[in-house]
Amino acid sequence: MGELVRLQKYIADCGLMSRRAAEEEIRRGKVTVGGTTAHLGDKVELDGSGNALVEVRLRGQPVERQTKKHVTIMLYKPRGYVTTMSDEKGRPCVADLVEDVGVRVYPCGRLDYDSEGLLILTNDGELCNILTHPSHKIPKIYHVKIGKAVTPEQLAALNKPMEIDGERYRAAKAEVITLKKNETVLRITLYEGKNRQIRKMCESLGLPVLTLKRVAIGNLELGNLKPGKWRKLSPAQIAYLKGSKG
Repeated sequence: MGELVRLQKYIADCGLMSRRAAEEEIRRGKVTVGGTTAHLGDKVELDGSGNALVEVRLRGQPVERQTKKHVTIMLYKPRGYVTTMSDEKGRPCVADLVEDVGVRVYPCGRLDYDSEGLLILTNDGELCNILTHPSHKIPKIYHVKIGKAVTPEQLAALNKPMEIDGERYRAAKAEVITLKKNETVLRITLYEGKNRQIRKMCESLGLPVLTLKRVAIGNLELGNLKPGKWRKLSPAQIAYLKGSKG
């Protein structure tokens, strides 16, 4: 008997999307195994080359392990792009910016439509799981421009765990970069990546977010990369990320 793996892991290992994204596609009924709609918890048996013994299809297309080597890049996502490979509403998406990579890569994590900055894309399922799974505590660092002067009390609140609309958020690390009468720039470090987390935290304290830019993931910095441009990660950078397991 060949190796049995969870269906979402197999899809991720084939370089199509992250495990979380694959789980969502399975929930939506977009994955079939042997012609039958798959369910979360399903497993597939692999042959010696790592492909499923029974045909797996995602949105009607066969899912097979890529023979090309893994490619991982960092992209400067501009504002006004969604962090998906396609968009039903016709909005610009990050896939449009990485068509010249040469292989299909997908985003690990997200930046919302109105945010910008460092985004990692890869076809390495293991690496993407490390970057997105909450047990792997890789810090993500943001520069956040607030449309007012942040008080010491508000800054202290950002540095404590918070509960907003019934959802709990771990303590962030918030520091002041510049403080003016009508504007503050904060450096905020997160160890989790919940949807629109910084915006929700700031809004709950009456702090209007003007701009939000992710400048680093761990020791990987955006540097002088221009909006809409990408570059490959070095072997040392990939080794650093893969060594960041919790």
